[in-house]
Amino acid sequence: MISASLMPNRRNLLKALAVVAPACAAAPAFAQSATGTATPPAPPCPVETPDNARAHTDFAWLSRYADDNRKLLASDAQVRIVFMGDSITQGWRDKDPDFFPEGRINRGIGGQTTPQMLLRMMADVIALRPRAVHIMAGTNDIASNTGPMTAQMTRDNLAAMATLAKANGITVLLASIPPAANYPWRLGLDTMSPIAAHNVWLRDYAAANGHVWVDYHPALAGPDGGMRPGFAVDGVHPTPDGYAAMNAVLLPILQKLRVA
Repeated sequence: MISASLMPNRRNLLKALAVVAPACAAAPAFAQSATGTATPPAPPCPVETPDNARAHTDFAWLSRYADDNRKLLASDAQVRIVFMGDSITQGWRDKDPDFFPEGRINRGIGGQTTPQMLLRMMADVIALRPRAVHIMAGTNDIASNTGPMTAQMTRDNLAAMATLAKANGITVLLASIPPAANYPWRLGLDTMSPIAAHNVWLRDYAAANGHVWVDYHPALAGPDGGMRPGFAVDGVHPTPDGYAAMNAVLLPILQKLRVA
């Protein structure tokens, strides 16, 4: 517990933040599906949306699955694997519900970044006592959905999620960030270079720490390095065909781990 005498005066802290905060451009900060214009030279300004308002009261959106988690725990059903992620994970269940039978739990939330997912790990994964967790995250960090982030920040959060899971006896599947030639809500941003760099790190980190590496890139990427034609509705979010390609990669791995 921090002594009250050591805590900075709130008014002075707000003044300091106002001084160091960079100027921002008018662009959606939290709505992943919004259409952007040219990439602004500074982080996008928050706009008044429900997601933006929630950022001040429930940053990680822990309430999103709270009722579902309570019901699941009360049912005493066995959880084989939890899928933690953003809209790509959420859309997996929405577009292919048959892929998520009882025991295969989806905890994706559209637009989320790794700091938000890290805050959800205890409630949305570990508390459910799964045998495995599938973590796929990083695209929204690159897009600065919740503010500018360095590659190291993203990797620290991914490592922290994996470490928490492993410490609780949960098998960790680290998935590659799916290909994307651009983000419709952040046009002009270089996406392919950071995605490729993160995926190299994820592969090497998984190998060094005894986690399972799940590489969707060969199945999803086209010749230009972005999504194959017909595999994404907007170059980022998979179509049913895109998810079918991901299923083909993942199912043999789940069967081998006996968590299918």
